[in-house]
Amino acid sequence: MTLVQHSLQVPVGEHSLHVRCISPALPLQAEPILMVHGAIENGRIFYTESGKGLACFLARNGYEVYVADLRGRGGSKPAIAERADHGQFELITEDIPALQRWIEARHPGHPVHWMAHSWGGVLMASTLARFPELARQVATLTFFGTKRSVSVQGPERWLKVDLVWNRLAPWLARRHGFFAARRYRVGADDEPLGYLEESIPWVKGEAWHDPRDGFDYHAAAGKVAWPPLWMIAAQADRVLGHPTDVQRFQQEMQADGRFTLLGRGNGQRLDYDHINMLTAPQAQDDHFPELLSWLSQPQG
Repeated sequence: MTLVQHSLQVPVGEHSLHVRCISPALPLQAEPILMVHGAIENGRIFYTESGKGLACFLARNGYEVYVADLRGRGGSKPAIAERADHGQFELITEDIPALQRWIEARHPGHPVHWMAHSWGGVLMASTLARFPELARQVATLTFFGTKRSVSVQGPERWLKVDLVWNRLAPWLARRHGFFAARRYRVGADDEPLGYLEESIPWVKGEAWHDPRDGFDYHAAAGKVAWPPLWMIAAQADRVLGHPTDVQRFQQEMQADGRFTLLGRGNGQRLDYDHINMLTAPQAQDDHFPELLSWLSQPQG
């Protein structure tokens, strides 16, 4: 199926969020999907302009897909290098609700499927905990490698989490005004200091309370009528979305749902990791087709 890709900007206060719209040539009332990336990432984790990636796969199968670049990332304006005065609080309380409202206006009467990679799922879940009324407009939740805290130990955790994310990144951000992850080749996009300062306590396992205003997400999550939820982890993801921590976050959300571990032991062609669970060519034959069944019959 032929795809149509174009970029739009969604205004949110003094910021403008880039959204990559990917759809079949003849959408015919296609159901909408909102995709949100994780930390030191942007929406490119989900698509390429040549038609690869999960977003393009789903559009090719009849969905209208909206891949967001959150504040300052990707094609959003201004870039973090130009203005880095926000944290994850603004993404939870402003960006994601604004994206949902914008898609609802384009697809009146159609609930929106939400998908996220890594920390993007934490932001989406936090948004629904804070604004539970939004859950009525969400058709499904699908999170890839999403964890709120890292409990596993080992050299990879000590390097990537304890040293780089918890210590080196905020130190560099204080010196330069933001963490230039692209310059240091540790990520696809940069992060502001506020984002680091607000996410690090959660990564360390502190309570699911907002560092900015103290909002108790854990207590609020118990009152959310969660949409059908699918948590997906990867066998070779040893730290950033370890299966144990993915399941721990589902328990923290207090949400019933489906859990899948992607690996050869469960019939897939690869023992997938944190990134290639979305980017490997084999994914189009392994778990991407299962997503189509899930989106059409999420209770199955």
